[in-house]
Amino acid sequence: MENDKVKNVLNQILNAFESGNIPDAIAIASFPIPDIPSAKWSIRNRTIAALSGTIDARGYKQWLSAKRYVKSGSKAVYILSPCIVKKDEEQEENEDTKVVRFFKATAVFKVEDTDGEPLNYKEPQLPDLPLLERARELGVSVKAIHGNLQYYGFYSPDRKEIALATPSEKTFFHELSHAAEDHIVKGKLKRGQDPFQEITAELASQVLARLVGKSIQDTTGNSYQYIKRYAEKIKLSPYKACLTVLSRTEKILDLLLHGNASGVITAATTEQQAKAA
Repeated sequence: MENDKVKNVLNQILNAFESGNIPDAIAIASFPIPDIPSAKWSIRNRTIAALSGTIDARGYKQWLSAKRYVKSGSKAVYILSPCIVKKDEEQEENEDTKVVRFFKATAVFKVEDTDGEPLNYKEPQLPDLPLLERARELGVSVKAIHGNLQYYGFYSPDRKEIALATPSEKTFFHELSHAAEDHIVKGKLKRGQDPFQEITAELASQVLARLVGKSIQDTTGNSYQYIKRYAEKIKLSPYKACLTVLSRTEKILDLLLHGNASGVITAATTEQQAKAA
């Protein structure tokens, strides 16, 4: 029975790899809420929680100590806990006396499946990101937030603010690109998930990650899938979609890298280019 639970946890991770959900889950898991039990978990277990749809999971007794109770009928999420045992007596004197022999499945419950006293989460800290100063020069504030697994960051044109729920540099570059485009078009950025704007920001974020990223990770595959999804909405191939927004992407990069805001980006021009493509 115990082995079956462990296998189910591992299969959950493998299925996420196959579906492409792992990078997003790791992005959230890498930026845990401070001062909660799961913040001390391994990245593997925090990823399991993220894949299960939560950023805060705890054991039954841990929720009781927080003056919250698990709702009736709630299903547990299983993480992998190491079972540590003493070494044989023949060990060398300087060796550690305990080792991990195996893992067992441990039941935890999502905060979404509990009721009770409100939780006061400590605010996350913003990492040292490249181009932070450039954002401030554009009059854009940047802050860290707790993710809700629906987004990993966003740019608010009304507040001139970037909010990040992950320390991922590429996520910051994506939102910074939105802010730069908003600056260029003088506050006329379209609201919502406009395909042209999303493809432009993602393409620009990949360029910035290669040019100024400090902790560069290969996220090309994730960006391709992201661009492909939006390209399908405007009935273009990912390649043609990128070519269509290339000039507006260059203007954004010029502003962020060199401080130049030459040219004006217009949605009408971009849509005409798309039709021509």
